Amino acid sequence: MYRKWIKISLIIIYLVIVAGAVVRMTGSGMGCPDWPKCFGYLIPPTQEAKITWQANQDYFKGQIIVYGEALKVAQTNFTSGKDFNLNNWKKYEKHSYSTFNATHTWIEYINRLLGALSGLAVLIMALLSIKKWKVRKRITLVSFFTLGLLLFQAWLGATVVYSELLPSRITMHMLVALIITALLIYLLNATSIDNRLHRASARFRSLLGIGILLSLIQVALGTQVRQSVDEMVRAMGSNGKSEWLLDPGIKFYIHRSFSIIVVLINLGIWYINKKKNLGFNWTNALILLVIVEVLSGMAMYYLDFLFGMQALHLVMAALFFGVQFYIFMQAQKAQLKSA
Repeated sequence: MYRKWIKISLIIIYLVIVAGAVVRMTGSGMGCPDWPKCFGYLIPPTQEAKITWQANQDYFKGQIIVYGEALKVAQTNFTSGKDFNLNNWKKYEKHSYSTFNATHTWIEYINRLLGALSGLAVLIMALLSIKKWKVRKRITLVSFFTLGLLLFQAWLGATVVYSELLPSRITMHMLVALIITALLIYLLNATSIDNRLHRASARFRSLLGIGILLSLIQVALGTQVRQSVDEMVRAMGSNGKSEWLLDPGIKFYIHRSFSIIVVLINLGIWYINKKKNLGFNWTNALILLVIVEVLSGMAMYYLDFLFGMQALHLVMAALFFGVQFYIFMQAQKAQLKSA
């Protein structure tokens, strides 16, 4: 049962990453201006009338509306009169973003809903791990650490909204998501009974470690490049896709050039596995993922951000990292068996 909930948690975490990628692609990060609710609602509104002031309308404490290009928060439950009464409202102080887009709101809401489901799954997993305390304390400790890190990730998500999508916060948010996947993969591997024969290779394992580190750096660079693109979108509008990367800046060129190193490292991982017959079949998936990752990146650049490529690029990066880490765990286990 415990392993089942590790798998469920891992699947939902990846669904959260997919949802987050769609949020980034569609620019929906500020779809809900508050956190954890959305315009004060547990289930967000779909009509603009719900978040603008209306005469003779019932309002509840904490409800947020857009009024005069600013966000206002209801101070108590009341029914509005014919005229707007400022005494019933206070200014929303967390940030100044006040644009409502129903599509963006629901995309962000689904992202948060999946985040809440991931929290529930990891909580159940952590509680089930208590049974392992007497025999394998590390499993229980890592399980609860994962739960704590997920709570930190939720708080970090709130700060991303309050900072109006500050690049450094977005980068940290993505990296923490990858660390959570790594912890779940570690738990999955640590509790598995694997009878497959893997040959140990210190060089293979070291190259995997380098590959994992490079992947994290590449993801961090990618989030920074994406932020630069967002700035170009704000400056040129959504119709100027062909001009978004005319002057992309040094981070883009580092990110693009760095991808060559990532490809070469992982080709090396695949080659060593084949040459030494180590038995790590997941290296084939690793190469497939890196090919899709590179092609999706090229499609964004040469095909003017072809629809869906941004989300695909981010999701492939997360899957790529997960497969890398899984193979590393398997290599570590093979090394321990051979010692």
